[in-house]
Amino acid sequence: MAPMNEENNFLTSLVKRVHEAIALKTPLRIRGGGSKDFYGQDLKGDILDMSAFTGVISYEPSELVVTARAGTPLAELEALLATQGQCLPFEPPHFGGLSQSTVGGMVASGLSGPARASAGAVRDFMLGVKLINGKGEHLAFGGQVMKNVAGYDVSRLMAASMGTLGVITEVSLKVLPIAPAEATLRFTCSQSQALNWLNAWGAKALPLNASCWVKEPGADDAGSLYLRLRGANAAVEAACKVLGGDQQNTAEAAADWQACRDQRLPWFKARTDSQDLWRLSVPQTTPVLDLPDAPLVEWHGGLRWVRATAQDAAHLRAVAKAAGGHATLFIASNVHNKSSIARFDALKPPLDRINRDLKRQFDPSAIFNPHRMSLDW
Repeated sequence: MAPMNEENNFLTSLVKRVHEAIALKTPLRIRGGGSKDFYGQDLKGDILDMSAFTGVISYEPSELVVTARAGTPLAELEALLATQGQCLPFEPPHFGGLSQSTVGGMVASGLSGPARASAGAVRDFMLGVKLINGKGEHLAFGGQVMKNVAGYDVSRLMAASMGTLGVITEVSLKVLPIAPAEATLRFTCSQSQALNWLNAWGAKALPLNASCWVKEPGADDAGSLYLRLRGANAAVEAACKVLGGDQQNTAEAAADWQACRDQRLPWFKARTDSQDLWRLSVPQTTPVLDLPDAPLVEWHGGLRWVRATAQDAAHLRAVAKAAGGHATLFIASNVHNKSSIARFDALKPPLDRINRDLKRQFDPSAIFNPHRMSLDW
């Protein structure tokens, strides 16, 4: 979209729409490309479409900072960064295809890809944000350098807020150079052996970037562990010699890691119509869990994707809690009424109170994405 005039007109129309919603008590459903409509509790309210509010506002490669409007396609931003040999290190997923995922949706969902355990999450790269709150005020928080982040960091608060606190209009992010060297190694092993290796390797000075263990179809316990190394040429070469394994073709491995990021691997596609997809976040040192199906393991053991039926929900939550983590019903099956069960684990009372207080402060009329995070608010 054209700079200034069209931007001001669009923002004016957004603010007006929010004021109308407050007056009429009409909920608004904030939407970018719609690639993550499956995620969260419920979709309620009139659609507030942000997909037209696009464009990179500023990009300073030497400063490792980029600022973009919320509706900017994620693929467009990543392509721009690539021209300067830079990237978003947390590898945000592109659910729904490259044309659908947007910068605003990336922040609001807070989802990260295979490199999350090594590089950090979306929130770790947030520098600043502009948003329209539930009073119809267009506010700016943070800035374009890390030193501007002081006190209560509202910018990072927007990550994974699911659009419940306000309409994100603009985001400033820290970016990083693409690693000069990369290699993917494959090891044949059981899940238990994979977890033991990952725990041992994590204690060493190795350029570990991402990992994925998946059971081989039809095998009792045998599977494949894929380990991605990134860093300086000398560090990656040395790690390959120390670790061994079968080194994979770089181009083919890159495509597979993208498929893992976007849940296009055969393991994800094998989920049946009666199976839900669960996301169990646990400490990396957690051993093999009692699960209804062999999981796909990412983040050096910290993320376990599980295919399960509706009756497994209570068991999965209990298993994750016992391990010191939490479980999320990430994608509900076609036969599962997602409105009848909480998609996210209940927060402990102090955190629940803080979240509700924040919601009241940012959105006192409760018009933004109602019930997207919880069954009751």
